[in-house]
Formats: sequence, C-alpha cells, structure tokens
Amino acid sequence: MLEELEVRGLGPIRSAVINPGPRMTVVTGETGAGKSMLLDAIRLISGGRVDSARIAGTGTQECWAQGVFRVAQDSPACDEAAEAGVDVEDGELFLTRAVPASGRSRSMLCGRTVPRNVLAQVSRSLVVIHGQSDQLRIASPARQREFLDSVGVDDAVCSAYATAWSEFQRVDERLARLQGEQAENRQRADYLRDCLARIDAVDPAPDEYGELRDKRSRIEHAAAIAQGVSEALGVLDPSQLGEEGSGVVDLIGRSVQSLRGIHVAEPFADLADRLENVSQEISDVVFALSDAGAVMDGEMDLDAINSRIHELDDLLRRWGPTIADVLAWRDHARLELEDVDASPEQVDLLRRERQDLLDKAWKTAEALSGERAKAGEALSRMVDQELGSLAMSGSHLEIRVTRRTDPGLLDANGGDDVEFLFTPYPGADALPLGSSASGGELSRLMLALELSAVSYRAAERQGRDAVPSHDRCTYIFDEVDAGVGGRAAVELGRRLARLAREEQVIVVTHLAQVASWADDQIVVSKRVDPDAESVDTVVRPVTGDSRIAEIARMLSGDQSQASMDHARQLLHSSVLG
Repeated sequence: MLEELEVRGLGPIRSAVINPGPRMTVVTGETGAGKSMLLDAIRLISGGRVDSARIAGTGTQECWAQGVFRVAQDSPACDEAAEAGVDVEDGELFLTRAVPASGRSRSMLCGRTVPRNVLAQVSRSLVVIHGQSDQLRIASPARQREFLDSVGVDDAVCSAYATAWSEFQRVDERLARLQGEQAENRQRADYLRDCLARIDAVDPAPDEYGELRDKRSRIEHAAAIAQGVSEALGVLDPSQLGEEGSGVVDLIGRSVQSLRGIHVAEPFADLADRLENVSQEISDVVFALSDAGAVMDGEMDLDAINSRIHELDDLLRRWGPTIADVLAWRDHARLELEDVDASPEQVDLLRRERQDLLDKAWKTAEALSGERAKAGEALSRMVDQELGSLAMSGSHLEIRVTRRTDPGLLDANGGDDVEFLFTPYPGADALPLGSSASGGELSRLMLALELSAVSYRAAERQGRDAVPSHDRCTYIFDEVDAGVGGRAAVELGRRLARLAREEQVIVVTHLAQVASWADDQIVVSKRVDPDAESVDTVVRPVTGDSRIAEIARMLSGDQSQASMDHARQLLHSSVLG
C-alpha cells in the first residue's frame, strides 16, 4: 500500500507530502485547488505521461514525484523489481519520476535509474486508478479477461492450463522448425549419399596412397634401377645374372680358405671368421637385389597406378588432406545420413505428440472456461446489486464468456473470448465497456466491480486469515461521485469504506456524504501570497474540529453552527456496522 507521496513542482503544488492511511482516505477541497494534481503525481510514478505545460505554473523547471509503497517480499511488485535488477530492502519500494519542462524524464526504482515502462510494470500490482482518463484500462478484452481471472478463477486451474499450453507450444515450435528444415534435410541427404557413393566406389585403403606413389616412383626410374642392380650383382655375384666369372662373394670365399689353410690359429682364424661374416652380409645384399628385381618385374603398369592415384587425389581434395581424414568423414557422414533420413519419422512422431498435447490443452481449457463462466455470472449479479445502491438502478453488466469451437483457436490465455457489456438503462443496447457509460457512471461501475471482486474473493477464502495491510493494493477513485447525491451518495461512501476494509482506498470527492466515511481526510486548498503576487496549493491532513469544519464547508459552503452540527451528525452516522 502507499505509505507516502511526495510532490514538487506539479501544477500549482510547489511542495507537498501526504501520508494516506491504510484504509479509506479522502482528498477534498474547493474546485480548482489542485486535487487532481495528486492523482497526476500517482500517474506519474506509475509510468504515465504528464503534460509539460503543468510544470509552468510552479515557477520551477522540473516536476518531481515519489511514492513509497509497503510491500511483501513475495509480492508481484518485488518480482518485477527483481527482474529489473532492483533489490527491495525493508519491504519498501520507492517509485520516483522527474519530468523537466523540456527534455526527457527520469524514472527511478529504489534510487536506481530504470526505463519508464519498468515503473508501469511494477505499479500494476500496487495501484489501480479509476479516473475519467483511466477507465479504459479495463476496456480491452484482454484486460477484462485478466480481471475476471484474478477475481474468480482458481489459480490451480490457470496454472494447469498454462502448463498444458506451454508443453503444446514447445512441441508445436519444434515440429514447425523440423518441418521447415525438411527441404534442407532432403538436399543434405542427397549430398551425403552422392559423397558416400563416390568414396565407396574408390574404396581407399588406409596406407594405399603412399604405397602407390612409391611404386610409381620405382616404375618411373625402372631403367636406372635395373642397370644399377645388374651392375651391382655383376660385381658381387655374376652367377645371379647367368654369367661366368668371379665376383666379390667368390673372392672372399677364396680368401677365407687361404686363411684357414694357415696352421697358426691367431690372428688368422679370427680374420677368417670376420671375412665369413662379411661374405654372409654380402650374400644377403645379393639376395635382396635379386628379389627387388623380381618385384619390379611383377608391378602393375604405370598407367594403372596413375589412374588409381588420380582417384585418390580427388578424394583428398574433397575430404582430405589424408586418406585417414577421408575415411573418418565417411564414417561421420553415414551417421548423419541416418539422422537426416529419420526426420520424416520424427515429424510423424511429433505430429502425434502435438495432437495429444493439443487435446490435453483443449480439455484443460474447458475447465478454465467453466470457471470463467461461473465467475462471470456470479460477478455480474453482484455488480448489478451494487449498481442499484449507487443510483444506477436498471443498469446491467453482462460478463460474456464465449467458448471457441476449434482447438486450433486456443492461445496462451485459453479458448475463450471475454467481454464486459454494459447496459446503462433498461431497453438500451448492451455495448462494450467504455463506450456505453459517462465518466461518472463508469467510475461507479468500476467501484461496483471492485466491491464485487472483493466480496467474491472473500467468499472464496472463507476460513482463511484476513489479508494483512502491507499486502493491500491501493485503489484510487476520481469523479466516482459525479451525478450522485442524497441517499445514493451515502451508499457510495459506505461501499467505498467497505472496500477499504480489504484494500487501501483513496478517493477524490466533493461530497460530504462520501468524505464522512473516510478514516483519514486530506484537504487541498489555495494559498495566496500577496507579496509575491502568486497562488500555490497547500495539502494538509485534517482531524477533529478541522475535519468537522471541512465537512461543514462541503455541506453548505460555510461553517455556521447549523452546518457544523450537521457535519458532526454525518460523521457520527458514517460508521460501518
């Protein structure tokens, strides 16, 4: 609830501080004194706009307003503040706006600069303004649905539908995304198949490329290789070439025999052994050279090798740089192709899941619709009863809940169209709220709605503890008494006082019959400064005799003994039973 409102430089108000009570506070004063400026200040801190021309009369270059609200730590306003990065300390929220005569305004939440729309979001759960310029807040079907849900629909039913809708939306979005990707997936699948077919046709082996290049190198140098091998063999062992003569192997054999023929063991036996080892090593070389020559004779022709290398080079350019990379890409492509090919099955599966979730959401929406229809009927009856006591007998509010016929028409708020239709007098057409009532009638209709809402909520929470004062919302009514007098004015005041048992209520009124029901009263008056030749506005609370004098002024325009006695009697009788 609002604990303090401070205003500087707004219209004729140079500086003012008001501290409304937790129940009903009335703001009274002569016409033109500036009562509406206090409402402008509240609109200002609630993120509303203000005409810079209203600043000019104060002699300042900036108007400034700040509201201090007492809130619970788990209130929606604290949640909104937290989303804006603002921590609430000691259960108090400070909403501040400064608007210069020219230039951009500044918005602050608990001393931290925030966008103006943040103040608007935070204040939505703190303040409800019912003034001639504010009534259209509930004129839209969306706001009417929100109001009906907040009054008469079980939170569990709303939560159940919100969960069902969220699950449906998740699968619906996934399905739409997958369907949108199907054409791209088909193209990708065709590409993968072509690539895999190309790689499989070549069927490369891991070490094949290097081996083929070595073979090609040998074939390209075959003549030089053959000549070198032949010459080497001719020196080492001519018999390998079918020639006669002594080679290195034969000569070393003779040397060994000569050394063995010496009958002195050392060092000749050791030297003979060493020559035999050399002969064996040379024999191994001869065998290797002979084998290399045989391999050369059996290798494929150069054209076949070049053709194979060309095929492998094509793979390496596309998926290399090595054969191992090509084979790894092939394995990955096969797995990806399985996923891409499976997308039609995934689409069918998601379609079935989407339909199941849509059916579930539709059934949940039916329960939500039933709750709304029940609450709408009950709230309409209660509002009509209240209107009869507010000098609007014969007026009728119809809360129409129209169930949509197709599950495809569901949205985040269910499957209903909610509309508030108002009939101002018998025989008149039922028209949408906001286009069928005058400002005063609309204010009283909103009062009837708020009173009925409080009564409905109270009936629903019977047996629970009363709502603590720091959880109260602040309701502000302006021009609610337009066109009302006599007994209807008394009933209007009584109902405002009754609303104040549950919520904080601030009323701007010119009727004593309404003001007398208040727990607190604030008077706005003009103050003339002859020296400065200026007029400003004074805001002051009144109690005791001062309040009796103000009620007397409101009754008869003076403070005669008769009007004072009348004021005392009115205050004495304006007490809720």
